[in-house]
Amino acid sequence: MSKQTTGSVLKAARLKLGVTQIELAEKAGIHINTYARIERDEQEPTFDTVKKLVKALNIKLEDIPS
Repeated sequence: MSKQTTGSVLKAARLKLGVTQIELAEKAGIHINTYARIERDEQEPTFDTVKKLVKALNIKLEDIPS
């Protein structure tokens, strides 16, 4: 079984919510390019960014792999 990445967890939560990357980035107050890189696991988000995304996605911080 493969380990879930931060990006894959965020993408699954975003799709479940039915919003685009742009909509989520705007809701979380981060740049779309930053969010896209995080979702593709090309960039590790800061803790502050994770908190914003968790709130925007209405998921728990514990859902994000450390």
